[in-house]
Amino acid sequence: MAFKSGFVSILGEPNVGKSTLLNAFLGQKLSIITPKAQTTRHRILGIMNGDDFQIVFSDTPGVIKPHYKLHESMMKAVESAREDADLILLMIDSTLPAPDLSIYEQIKENNIPVIVVINKCDQSDKARMEAAIQPFRDLPGISEIVEISALHCINTVFLLGRILEFLPEHPAYYPEDELSDKNIRFFVSEIIREKIMLLYHQEIPYSAEVFMEEYKEEETIDRIKAIIFVSRESQKAILIGHQGKAIKTLGTEARKDIEEFVGKHVFLELSVKISKDWRDNELQLKRFGY
Repeated sequence: MAFKSGFVSILGEPNVGKSTLLNAFLGQKLSIITPKAQTTRHRILGIMNGDDFQIVFSDTPGVIKPHYKLHESMMKAVESAREDADLILLMIDSTLPAPDLSIYEQIKENNIPVIVVINKCDQSDKARMEAAIQPFRDLPGISEIVEISALHCINTVFLLGRILEFLPEHPAYYPEDELSDKNIRFFVSEIIREKIMLLYHQEIPYSAEVFMEEYKEEETIDRIKAIIFVSRESQKAILIGHQGKAIKTLGTEARKDIEEFVGKHVFLELSVKISKDWRDNELQLKRFGY
C-alpha cells in the first residue's frame, strides 16, 4: 500500500473548535483551549502518524481583522498555512446564526481541496445544522461537507478517513516519533498563557505574553523561570494580586498542567514585567517568536 503524507490546515473564525479538533486527532492536548477568542496566536503543527500515512495538521489563529502588529503576524501565520496546505478544513460553528463566508472567499483562489467541517453538531438541532450547511452546498471548490463534534469526537474518525482520501502519495515529512514542530519551552509557555486566559478577565489575557527566561531539565525535576509581559502597570498589579495571591494561584495551576505534560516534578518561578505596547513592537514580537 502506498504511503501518504501531506499538510492539512484547519482554518476558521475564533472559537470554532480548531484546537479541540487537533487535540482530538492527536489523542492528547497539544493546543491550548479557552472560551476566549484569540486563544491561538501561533501556527502549531501537530503530526499524526499511521502505518501508511503521516498527516501534518496546522492549527491556526482564528481569522480576525488586525488591530495590532501582533494580529498582523497571526494573520500571516494563517496565510502561510493556507498556501502550504494539500487540504483545507474550513471549520464552521453550527451554533452561530449564519456562517461567515469571508474565509471561503480568501481560500477559493488557492485551488486547494476544501472540506467544510460543521462543528458542534451535538449542540445544534436539525434546522440549525441545515442553516450552517446550506450556504456551502453549491460553492465551487468545496469537496465535501462533514458534520462533527470535535469536543465529543463525534464523526471525527469518518472525517479522518475523508482527509486520507485527499492526501498525496509522499514520504513522511517528519520522523515518526515527532508530535510537533514546537519544542517543550513553547508548550510550557502556552500552558502558562492558557491559565492567564482562564483566571483573568477583561484586557489582561490579551495584553499578556509569556517569555521563557530559563528552562533547566534535571533527572527528577525541571526548573523553569518565566516572565509574563504586560503593557501597563495596572495590568501588572492585577496579575500579581493582593499580597501576590493571584500570581501564586496562577503558578500553582500552571505547574500542575506542566508536570502532567513533561511527566515529572516542576519548579516554576513566575515574574511580571512591563513592555509598553509590545503588541505593536516588532522587536518584541520577534523576541516572543512572532
